[in-house]
Amino acid sequence: MPVQTLNLAEPFFTIKIVSGEEAYNVDGKVILLNLSETPIRIRGQTLGSLQSVVVADVALQNLAHAVIVERFADHPDEEALFAEVRKTWPSAFDVRQEERLRGVSHYMSPKVWVGQFGFTLYHSGSVPLNVGLHRDHVFCPVPGFREVHTQIVGVGKMQQCREKDVSTLYLEEPMAPGTTHRPMYDAEGNYPWHQFETITPSIFMAVEMLPDGATPPA
Repeated sequence: MPVQTLNLAEPFFTIKIVSGEEAYNVDGKVILLNLSETPIRIRGQTLGSLQSVVVADVALQNLAHAVIVERFADHPDEEALFAEVRKTWPSAFDVRQEERLRGVSHYMSPKVWVGQFGFTLYHSGSVPLNVGLHRDHVFCPVPGFREVHTQIVGVGKMQQCREKDVSTLYLEEPMAPGTTHRPMYDAEGNYPWHQFETITPSIFMAVEMLPDGATPPA
């Protein structure tokens, strides 16, 4: 279907997948993430693969496969939003049982898979977050796993380190609403030690992309 609404972020945000649309009109302010290799055209400019921007009241062209996040800017009281999110979403530790997440103020929406693409929203409630450096994605045994994160609310930073120690930091990307960090994996899907860290309490979206031959986890 050309436009599919994902039921993972309601009632806070509306997330849509738009596929195979030559033209798509945006009303209001939204976050646009391009998941295809085909550039999206925005008034004579282009948005490349795995890049994102905030767009408003504009006609888009060539949406082969894109994510649109609506209502991200409709929450004037972010603290009230975060409080409601914490009442609605479970902690990431309770869901994932990863030791690095124990006792961390980190919450997650349901995960939705659309084909080989998995979508999850996370709320990071403390500054600093201290979610822990990691580089493995054990649920995907097939080489070539890819993942990016898009900032929805608040401000954060994606950090890359030489070793499992933040003092070995070598690259840091600030992330404001509408920002997606640059892909950090190599051709085989190998990652450096990395983590998301808060500058302010935040909500971001993780997009997981499975390689051919991998099956979305149950």
